[in-house]
Amino acid sequence: MSLQFQQMGRKQRVAVADEECEVQDMVKVTIIEETDERIKILLSDTDRAFVNSIRRSLISDTPKMAIETVRFEMGTVEQEDTIWETTGPLPDEMIAQRLAMIPIPTRHDEFHFQDECPNCSELVEEDRGCPMCTMIYTCKAFGSEEGTMVTARDLNYLGDSTLEIPELYKTIPITKLFRGQMVEFYATAIMGRGRDHAKWSPACGVTFEPNHIGVINNKTKAKILWDLKLGITAKDFTDGKLEDYYKVQELKKQLHHVGEGTEESRTFKDAIILEEVPREFILSFETDGSMTPRTAFDMAVKELAGRFDTIEEDSNAVF
Repeated sequence: MSLQFQQMGRKQRVAVADEECEVQDMVKVTIIEETDERIKILLSDTDRAFVNSIRRSLISDTPKMAIETVRFEMGTVEQEDTIWETTGPLPDEMIAQRLAMIPIPTRHDEFHFQDECPNCSELVEEDRGCPMCTMIYTCKAFGSEEGTMVTARDLNYLGDSTLEIPELYKTIPITKLFRGQMVEFYATAIMGRGRDHAKWSPACGVTFEPNHIGVINNKTKAKILWDLKLGITAKDFTDGKLEDYYKVQELKKQLHHVGEGTEESRTFKDAIILEEVPREFILSFETDGSMTPRTAFDMAVKELAGRFDTIEEDSNAVF
């Protein structure tokens, strides 16, 4: 089901009767598909450059929490005549790298960047860290004779339980421990951006393509496709055009049955074609679980708008 999501504005300067004025270009945003991890968005009245800037903002600019530092406790623990030592098959550096890629729940209205935190911004970097800009997770796990897998489920957040690792991602493996082996650490997560490190990038598989419609060029030859009874029929077209997004996607698949390399292609040729809709693009991506796709899109647009405003201010200052 499609629904209007929001509108974004982009200012452009145009010359009218020897005078320069400002106009507002509105980009219409419609959600086509949405789940907890994936989203498809139709962007109308825009161009490739602007859609690509949103794509780049999703990857590089959207703020996200991720584990930045890990403090490992070293030593031994004696329990029930068994001595547990903080050793394991993986080096601490490898465990830290795995922890960095675990999706940390991100609430932009509750946490700040450390250099913008009301409590910590004026402190030197090594002294920064408070409940408004830092999240701390602890883990203490022991091995077993047959081997125990330590996963994201073993991470415990020091604070609101709703900020625990999401259930869907609690099976992410961290390390495996055997009898006599244990691991204990404190992991600190802070806000960052993907342009500084991939662990702070919430979106992946970010792509966009022109929106298409199906167009019948030759009704007689188009019957070759209808006779295959693959699903789409002539009744789905209105005035020779198929505009429904889902049916167009189905048509794309069905055209392979009469496309290049098939016997039918000799007769079918271009009886039905896919035509690009001017200034309409489909943006698709999924998130790593740290936030919903809608939140990621919201923040990407907000960051992009802020950068446009900064460019405009700098331009006005120069000229």
